[in-house]
Amino acid sequence: MKAIVFDLDDTLFDHTASASRALRSWVPTLGVTWSDDLLGRWFAIEDAVYPEWLAGRLTHQGQRRQRLREFLPFLELPVPATEAGLDEVFTGYLDRYRACWIAFEDARPALEVARSNGWRIGVLTNGSTVQQHAKLTAIGLAELVDVVCTTETLGCSKPDPRAYLDTCEALGVDPVDTLMIGDNLDLDVLGARAAGLSAEHLDRAAGVTLAQLVRSTS
Repeated sequence: MKAIVFDLDDTLFDHTASASRALRSWVPTLGVTWSDDLLGRWFAIEDAVYPEWLAGRLTHQGQRRQRLREFLPFLELPVPATEAGLDEVFTGYLDRYRACWIAFEDARPALEVARSNGWRIGVLTNGSTVQQHAKLTAIGLAELVDVVCTTETLGCSKPDPRAYLDTCEALGVDPVDTLMIGDNLDLDVLGARAAGLSAEHLDRAAGVTLAQLVRSTS
């Protein structure tokens, strides 16, 4: 093994916890009483709309606006008629989301083990370049990562084989010498294996940790 590639959201970076805390803080500012069913609704909309950006049918900002067009009626709130109005509302959530950014506790130890093994370290994420770099910096992991490849920099997204192969090329390693780890079985494991990489599934619900996966491969 010469390199290891990590997914970012919900692998190194705790997107679910960060977004949940932001929502609990933001929704009351809209004059709406918080309830836990709002959380499920928000993530369901995110899961449905975000792929539209990955497919090129929406801009990154456009998918944010579309999420509000679907979420605000659920809150029985009016939807702003203009893009500027939607952007202003979303900023209230986004500011809180950024303030809540946090890494998983096992993220840094896993990266440090990989670094001690002399491996090159990459991040491959279906996210926007600016925001994903900002996350890594905010959670204190940027200094341990050699290469960050995003949907925008690559021009394709997981599970397109090019995403994994181009990341390996950026790291200067062959796919056969590279391990991918992530929380999404289809995108981070099956897609990576189909491209010729080794891959391990980070199943936190089953008690698996990043450090365990990295050490087991050392």
